[in-house]
Amino acid sequence: MNVLTPTTRPLARCLHLLVAGLLALTAARALVTHDPRAGAVVTVCAAVAGIYAVGPLTPLMSVSRRAAGWWLAGLGAVWLLLLALTPDAVWLAFPLYFLQLHLLSRRGGLGAVAATAVAAITAFAVHEQAFSPAGAVGPALGAAVAVAVVWGYQALYRESEQRRRLIEELTATRADLATAQHTAGVLAERERLAREIHDTLAQGLSSIQLLLRAAERALPKRPEAAGAHVVQARQAAVDNLAEARRFVAALSPPALEGTTVAGALERLCATTSAQHPVTVRFRRTGTPLTLPTAVEVALLRIAQSALSNTVRHSGARSGTVTLSYLDDAVALDVVDDGTGFDPERPGAPDPAAGGFGIAGMRARTRALDGALAIESSPGRGTALSARFPLRATEAGNEHPVRDEHRNGHRDANEVRTESESRCRDGSKV
Repeated sequence: MNVLTPTTRPLARCLHLLVAGLLALTAARALVTHDPRAGAVVTVCAAVAGIYAVGPLTPLMSVSRRAAGWWLAGLGAVWLLLLALTPDAVWLAFPLYFLQLHLLSRRGGLGAVAATAVAAITAFAVHEQAFSPAGAVGPALGAAVAVAVVWGYQALYRESEQRRRLIEELTATRADLATAQHTAGVLAERERLAREIHDTLAQGLSSIQLLLRAAERALPKRPEAAGAHVVQARQAAVDNLAEARRFVAALSPPALEGTTVAGALERLCATTSAQHPVTVRFRRTGTPLTLPTAVEVALLRIAQSALSNTVRHSGARSGTVTLSYLDDAVALDVVDDGTGFDPERPGAPDPAAGGFGIAGMRARTRALDGALAIESSPGRGTALSARFPLRATEAGNEHPVRDEHRNGHRDANEVRTESESRCRDGSKV
């Protein structure tokens, strides 16, 4: 079965009215002119009307060219009988053209139209008993007009269908894109929360645990020292509660409120030194700049994570945090004299033991087009450097800029050399 080109209801109704009107006109003329064959003409007109009515009332005609062909053959045979009775039947050739072109294949419809036109011209000449160009022009011109109209309609319909399918594909693609964007947003938010939890709650709980262990060891011989450790643990809990509330709301860390990132880093070093058996110094070089909030948050979180690793894993006695304002970038260096590790073989992340810190720091630097480099080896301490490129100030706002060629990842030796030059404090690296 070949699916036919659908037609609109107004077009179909107009064609039905045209056929009914022409049949009525043919029968009326036969009666008015007192044609001796008027009775036969009226009977055949009624037969044509009955056979024609079968088509619109049969759903199979709209989906099967074979069924439509048989129906057209019956309709054409009755029309030829009517054409033999009266020349007025020539008028019905015009709607027949449309039916044949619409219901048959392109080649079959064109052949049927040509045969119908020849039959109409021949019958009219027989009835007039003479051939005249005027009698031939009418059916021929009607056939040409019908071919142009039907083929033009079919071309417009195909183009409309192509556009409809294209719109459906675009709509489906847009829905898929929206789903993909939603999924990406969910994953990005999960990654953000994971980093924030690691750099705030996890690190804070770790500090509280260390402080409470120190208090436990101090009891009962040194109750004053134990009390001091408990006070520090309580303050750490308060600070981390504030951090948790802030990162849930995606706001800046409380440590950055009312101060610069340099002030926040200096306070972090002082707090770490006061709460843990490691001396952490802070240094700042270069002319301070107003940094984007995202960069300030990243610098603070990286410093928190690095110092947490220093306290928990390195066994270091001292460390240095250096914030450097350069011409086209801001850099953070964290150096300690601890046991160090092999950066090529970092420990696998473990929900119980941790190990997410370096991955989180790398994710933060990548998100802002920055670079993170780590230099360490067993027994020689650790040097970490994070660098974020900056744009020239425009309208008082600074933004990170992609400059991978100029501000790309630095190798380990460069990190060590630059870190040591900035931290001339004699720390072992």
